[in-house]
Amino acid sequence: MTLHPLAAGLALALAASTALAAPADDAATLDAVVVTATRALQPVRLDLAASTVLDRAAIEASQAPDVVDLLARQAGIDVSRTGGPGSTSTLFVRGGNSNHVLVLVDGVRVNSAQQGLYDVAHLALDRIERIEIVRGPRAALWGSDAIGGVIQIFTRDPGETSARVRLGSAERREASVQWGLAGDRGSLGIGGGVQDIGGINATTPRSFSFDPDRDGYRNRHIGLSARTTLGTQQLALNTLATNADVDFDRGRTFAHSRSGGARLGGPLGEAWEHALSVGHAREDLLTRSSFGSRFTSRRSSLDWLHEVAVAEGQSVLFGVNHTDEDAVSRNASGGLVFDRGRRNTGLFTAWRGDASGHQWDLAARVDDNSQFGRTSSAQAAWGWTLAEGWQARASWGQGFRAPSTNELYSPGFSGFFAGNPLLRPERARNLEAGLEWAADGRFASLSAYRSRVADLVAFSGPRSAAVNVNLARLEGVELEGGFAWGPSRWRGQLGWQRAENARTGAELLRRAPRKAALSVDLPANDWLDVGFDAVAASRRQDFDGPLGGYTRVDLRASADLAPGWRLGLRVENLLDRPYTLASGFATPGRSALLELSYRATPDPR
Repeated sequence: MTLHPLAAGLALALAASTALAAPADDAATLDAVVVTATRALQPVRLDLAASTVLDRAAIEASQAPDVVDLLARQAGIDVSRTGGPGSTSTLFVRGGNSNHVLVLVDGVRVNSAQQGLYDVAHLALDRIERIEIVRGPRAALWGSDAIGGVIQIFTRDPGETSARVRLGSAERREASVQWGLAGDRGSLGIGGGVQDIGGINATTPRSFSFDPDRDGYRNRHIGLSARTTLGTQQLALNTLATNADVDFDRGRTFAHSRSGGARLGGPLGEAWEHALSVGHAREDLLTRSSFGSRFTSRRSSLDWLHEVAVAEGQSVLFGVNHTDEDAVSRNASGGLVFDRGRRNTGLFTAWRGDASGHQWDLAARVDDNSQFGRTSSAQAAWGWTLAEGWQARASWGQGFRAPSTNELYSPGFSGFFAGNPLLRPERARNLEAGLEWAADGRFASLSAYRSRVADLVAFSGPRSAAVNVNLARLEGVELEGGFAWGPSRWRGQLGWQRAENARTGAELLRRAPRKAALSVDLPANDWLDVGFDAVAASRRQDFDGPLGGYTRVDLRASADLAPGWRLGLRVENLLDRPYTLASGFATPGRSALLELSYRATPDPR
């Protein structure tokens, strides 16, 4: 498959956006404030990293069925899924491994100490207020795992009240509710929901475990958030709990996760701000099958961040981060396989500024790990405002990742996929250049990057054991854009990448060399909106051979029924074309999702 028709159409549409005069309704997003790229509040237009921000309005407008589907449409992200909704899903950011992206929930690191990654399949969209995606290494500020990028998820605003009911194909039934109370001294919110999906058959006859049955999914989630003022300081509390049951051929997995944290922040002086945060994340995975197992991952963290304004347009940021984590693995009979823990303390600082049309961001960090010793990392970025709405940027950065406990100590399965306690941490270097333009709600962004990951951990050899690959080569170009044309709104992205073992030239698995996505909104009138989403990916390699390229088109429509009430319909894979995300695993055919939602109108008082 080639991407020529969709890619060419999208490229022409993005180029044409510079000549269109109609502003988009979401022009305010250009002035959004982000925190993930720099760990400090700053307008997205001054962000010197390749970033994507998805607020609650964008999430609802997408009518995406889950987080996996939503992220799959974003620039620089490839998704692999082993079956239908709720099945194991992995993210590859800019060609890196699935454990090269650091995932935060309300500032709390949730990557599993056991596996080194976070499965977003169980995180309900109804619990999310905002998602910030930063592509490129961020080890100098966030430490381990941030090689490909950082994804930070912010849970729902505590002052909001809303509800949603969904019915869909494959016996899909969902309901959620969010209740909020806001006053002069703060706000309180609690929300929860349930998902029950009859599912599809997760595998194809190509799989060794094929069983022609339906593999269902059940999810229960609840979140609590609160905000209050204590003198000049603000205290915030966020918790999230998810219980998910995933059926797969010849077995079932019970995935239970908990995360939460508290943050106290505010001024310490006229030009001095601070934030003291504590957090905890826990994941329990119980698998019942012929290869039964139980994994438990726990991590506690403390962060103390300071930002001091030192001159007009300049500030210095410094802080400390400490994490204490452990991982326990047991076999099907309950016997202990391993119980390992480690601690990490990081000290970091950054200097950033904006003067005479130039922006800069310099950062450095030192980590002391109880298992791997001391590691240093740094990053530098520079931006130049060429003209009104135009910015050029260039950056260099380092990243590193400490191997997960599975990669170090797992006995594998009958001798295959075993860990290796002699593994070395992965190290990465990245160069990037970009050009961005934004005006009247229209925008276009071009990024080119080149990364090298030394000692990449891979499962290789006759028995697929964990080893350090000499060097991985990751290179690519990303083009994003959006504009309004009359009442319609267009947004899309194109990506070209090469992700390979630099020593052998072998492609890294499940990463598409070419990818494109396009979303179009076509308001019919004041109360009815219609739109479509298209995603295309080229052929990519898997364990047993190449996966064919594909194009998937989804249709969506929504209508305002009354103030606060909205009815939506989404038809996925409208053309009912077969496609594969992971060899031996099935994907849904044409399916429909009907939803009714309510959102309380804010009190004008």
